[in-house]
Amino acid sequence: MIRKFLLSIALVVAGFAGGLVLTGRMRTATDSRAAEAPASSSVAATPSTVGQPQTAHQAVATSPIGGPDFTHIASQAVKGVANISSLQVVRSANSPMARDPLFRYFFGDDDMFGARDRRSLSLGSGVIISPDGYIVTNNHVVGENMREITVTLPDKRDIKGKVIGTDPATDIALLKIGVTGLPVVPWGDSSKLQVGEWVLAIGSPFQLNRTVTAGIVSATGRDSLGFADYEDFIQTDAAINPGNSGGALINTRGELVGINTGIYSESGGYQGIGFSVPSNLARHVIDELMKYGSVQRGTVDFIIDRLTPDLAQEIGAPSTRGAVVTRMYRDSPSYDAGLRPGDVVVAYNGQAVEDASRLNRMIADSKIGSTATFKVLRNGRTLEMKIPIVASSTSRRRSR
Repeated sequence: MIRKFLLSIALVVAGFAGGLVLTGRMRTATDSRAAEAPASSSVAATPSTVGQPQTAHQAVATSPIGGPDFTHIASQAVKGVANISSLQVVRSANSPMARDPLFRYFFGDDDMFGARDRRSLSLGSGVIISPDGYIVTNNHVVGENMREITVTLPDKRDIKGKVIGTDPATDIALLKIGVTGLPVVPWGDSSKLQVGEWVLAIGSPFQLNRTVTAGIVSATGRDSLGFADYEDFIQTDAAINPGNSGGALINTRGELVGINTGIYSESGGYQGIGFSVPSNLARHVIDELMKYGSVQRGTVDFIIDRLTPDLAQEIGAPSTRGAVVTRMYRDSPSYDAGLRPGDVVVAYNGQAVEDASRLNRMIADSKIGSTATFKVLRNGRTLEMKIPIVASSTSRRRSR
């Protein structure tokens, strides 16, 4: 009897103690969650952050489920991104034989049976950059033989557009529609982008208007991709697919930091590697097209190419850094200055030249009419020569 009584008391005490442990844990967990908010506030008020501008990750709100919340940014930015439809005329051969390589070898590219025009519809996106109807997109969205452009605004209005100018070198085009009071996407400073920073890609992939995808900046300054002559791309893993071309790359402040241009893909679809023209470059091109209808760039009177390992070994270059001179005229200023085919340009106006793409950009950005200093390697010797920079326009002005 006494044993049963003692056992009952022991069970009651154990149950009471267990209840205290559970209650204590629950209360402790509640207290820890409640204390997280003040702790965050105190961190935000530390001397190291007070008075400093918000960084990209600080500007993004946190959603209730954890992670960044882009709802406000996306809801505003999609209002300034339009759908672009360009009707193009493509000339194709009437005869199937004209597509045969052997036939073309003997008879050339001209089709003896004549040719016919075929209409093709190019679909892409565009970013509204002014309330009075200026829109930036990609040159390849507009096309070479454009006949008609239709801009579908976010409010579903279809407006006929005209091309103000194009710049194939950067794959940028400027359009204009006769509408005012439009919502715009403000320009951002692409030079401040950092690898790992959150960005949104907005456009119309596969004709799915107002599509928003999120990712990070994977890299900056990408070149030698084959998309354009002047390449200085932002790489992102935000999903970019066919139809996104010409759309907006937005930072966490809702600013335009890039024009989505292309993807690297073995399947034709998204594989996590997309490229955008930086906003600073696009804005410079647009300003030139608005003022002059073309973009003037510097150039030289000789041709350079990438320095491959085999070529470096052949000409005796110590590495593949630099750009090799491949062609030039004997009666040119550069020849008179002492430059010769096979020379490897390793510095331009005191700046190191990593590759041919980088040198092309440096020359293009130079002031027309100025004289540049080239440092070259030739047979193990270092030489310097001054060569004039002349104008080169790869832009076209069109109004339809």
